[in-house]
Amino acid sequence: MYKTFEQESLDYHSFPKSGKIGTEITVQMVTQKELSLAYSPGVAYPCLEIQKRPDDAFLYTSKANLVGVISNGTAVLGLGDIGALASKPVMEGKSVLFKAFGKVDSFDIEVEETDVDKFCEVVEKIACTFGGINLEDIKSPECFEIEKRLVKNLDIPVMHDDQHGTAIVSSAGMINACELTNKKLDSIKVVIVGAGASAISCARMYKEFGVKNIVMLDRKGVISLDRNDLNEYKKEFALPKHISKNDAFRGADMVLGLSGPESFGVEQIALMNDEPIIFTLANPTPEVMPEDIIKVRDKAIIATGRSDYPNQVNNVLGFPYIFRGALDVNAKKINMAMKKAAALALANLAKQTVPEEINEIYGLSGEDKLTFSKTYILPKPFDKRLLVNVSLAVAKAAVESGVSRVKVFDEVEYRGRLGCRL
Repeated sequence: MYKTFEQESLDYHSFPKSGKIGTEITVQMVTQKELSLAYSPGVAYPCLEIQKRPDDAFLYTSKANLVGVISNGTAVLGLGDIGALASKPVMEGKSVLFKAFGKVDSFDIEVEETDVDKFCEVVEKIACTFGGINLEDIKSPECFEIEKRLVKNLDIPVMHDDQHGTAIVSSAGMINACELTNKKLDSIKVVIVGAGASAISCARMYKEFGVKNIVMLDRKGVISLDRNDLNEYKKEFALPKHISKNDAFRGADMVLGLSGPESFGVEQIALMNDEPIIFTLANPTPEVMPEDIIKVRDKAIIATGRSDYPNQVNNVLGFPYIFRGALDVNAKKINMAMKKAAALALANLAKQTVPEEINEIYGLSGEDKLTFSKTYILPKPFDKRLLVNVSLAVAKAAVESGVSRVKVFDEVEYRGRLGCRL
């Protein structure tokens, strides 16, 4: 009997058990002695050690490999503000990805609170449970203040993936696209269509990589200081004077779409420089469909947020391994050095020879096999090398930038340890 995709999804989430995640016991529990060790009286000893030295929680509890996926459901995927409970399937899905790709355990926590102060208070009260916190699907601009406050007040890594995940992965794609088209990061003009959390974070990260000329648009047009409706985050990227949308695209080398369908079109793409870089990331429907872009710019490098086109900008290339590396060196935060290291590791991995098993997963053979090119600027999500390459780069950056609790870092030993996780 034929099932619709909707019904397949509902069945997937309800059978054989409700939901997508559970818990597992990581120790043996079959004898009376093991019962005594796991609970009373044996459990008292690690409790007392942690009381004396709180960091021993990383040694004696699951904290060392546990991330909290926390949301209030105010900006869920393409669904918007659907509330905390309705967001739970997405948060469980995030937990599945953490485990499947990064070998990281996680609990999803849905918080019925939209007030910034109260939300932060809730998270701060439960933060000691976790080795890291992944904030998810919290609307802008509140998400900026929430992340900023939690990063400041907590001594574990906190990252709002909707902001930084896209920034990290798209930065990797931008770096490789520029290399393929002989464009220099410090001389390209980038247009960003969208001015939400992800767009602001992308713009900030592009600047960190040397991009100087960024023009940002929101629903009302180009962001400029002529306008009186800008929040502090938009002002960071406001032009001195207003220009038209067409002027924004004229002579641009790259456009990053983080808005919605038809927020820009082929008429604007036609105004861009030769071999433009077009990241049209609205999901599920891109701002401009790749087949329409090719009609006006057949040499364009195109990326989307979808898996059915080449060059998918997918956050799963980043967050599992960023937290993996951060957890493994007991990092106190995720800083820009770690995010840049992740982006560079992704960019470098795309240039390496692709294992045959990856081509087989995607049904590619002969001339269609993946190789560094305009249609392959980012690794595929099922590339097992991501766990080692990206996690190692992040962990090393954490140690070198001074946010790790680990004082002695053996890169060779850690690479081997990551390999064992596979």
